[in-house]
Amino acid sequence: MERPLKVAVIGLGYVGLPLALLYAQNGARVIGIDVASSLVEALNRGESRSIEKDGDRPLPDLLQEMLALGRFRATIDYEEARAAGVDHYIVTVGIPVRGGEPDLRPFEASARMLGRVLKAGDLVLVRSTVVPGATEEVFRPILEAESGLVAGEDFDLAYSSERIAEGRAFEEFRTMPLAVGALGERGLERAIRLLRFVTDAEIYPSSIKVVETAKLFENIQRDVNLAMVQEFARFTERLGIDTLETIRIANTHRRVNLLLPGPGVGGYCVPNAFYYLRPKAEALGVRLPLLALARQLNDGVPRVLVDWVEEELRTLGGGFSGRTVAVLGLAMKDYSNDDRESPALVIADLIAARGAVVRAYDPLVEAPAMYRVGSWTEAVDGADVVFFLVKQRAFDALDWVDVGRRMKADGLIFDAKGVVPKDHRPQTVLRL
Repeated sequence: MERPLKVAVIGLGYVGLPLALLYAQNGARVIGIDVASSLVEALNRGESRSIEKDGDRPLPDLLQEMLALGRFRATIDYEEARAAGVDHYIVTVGIPVRGGEPDLRPFEASARMLGRVLKAGDLVLVRSTVVPGATEEVFRPILEAESGLVAGEDFDLAYSSERIAEGRAFEEFRTMPLAVGALGERGLERAIRLLRFVTDAEIYPSSIKVVETAKLFENIQRDVNLAMVQEFARFTERLGIDTLETIRIANTHRRVNLLLPGPGVGGYCVPNAFYYLRPKAEALGVRLPLLALARQLNDGVPRVLVDWVEEELRTLGGGFSGRTVAVLGLAMKDYSNDDRESPALVIADLIAARGAVVRAYDPLVEAPAMYRVGSWTEAVDGADVVFFLVKQRAFDALDWVDVGRRMKADGLIFDAKGVVPKDHRPQTVLRL
């Protein structure tokens, strides 16, 4: 009888946890490793804040089932993976960006800890988004130094970028085409088998560095597209036509695929991609003026929108100072509980800095203490301004007539999502 696949997934965040559970669902024995002891303890109790679903099944239900079947457990101790006979390691540790520079320390730390338990015959598959060359130039030397083994000879090293969208992780792990690179043919074959354990999609082999770089290109093209449509939005605002309708009409052309503007570009993937690419470009003496400008424009969107609303407020009799402002939606994108790099939080801070009292609510994201209220009604009641920034299921049934009655009649609504009826009265409505 063939023994079950034994896998360790390093990093149990938005990517690593659903991936670990998918391997477990398919019959693997999975150990999840994370540095956050509180997260590990919660997972081993069957608790998770993840809103991912596999079909109709919420992730916490899957987690509890895999724990009960003995197919998954979480730990902070890499030694547990070695003791359990794990010979396949998947790395999903993120690389934060601080001050515009990628901070490789968490990535390097995971390599050091992994290297200390690595043994001959193991496969290491990196699935983090990284600076081009990081797998071979940063991760590999640390693994070799800590283990005393040689990559491509004693153990195998491969890279395959993750391409999932949060909220669709299980579906896209199964169906999204993948690219993979490895050191040597043996490593490539093993990496493809490991990927094939959970995916039915096409798998495209290439070199590690090509796959690393392609991942950044994928994200940066969205960044540039979003910067472009933000400028389109400024134009349509002044022209007095509906931005979303204009984009819808443009997208009827079969070779056009404009994205939709929003309150900014948040999350861990799209905003960080340029900052991962830039250090390698600088080392190579390559200028990236278009990409740099797109990132600069997208970073500036929250301030542009706050300026626009304040300009409109002045025509109504004053700016933000002394006003009460409701902010509905704080996640980095629609239908998410991820608030990393969220433009909505930046907007709330900008408004508060201009003298407004901010009342913020999101059913899936806890607002900072100084803005937090317990419901959308508490946020909106008596407000001078309402910023509607992020869609959530709980907001889908909002009655905007009721919202209008609750806020001040001479107030203003900023609609970043095109949900407020066009004939809304009596408040002034600005639409993105």
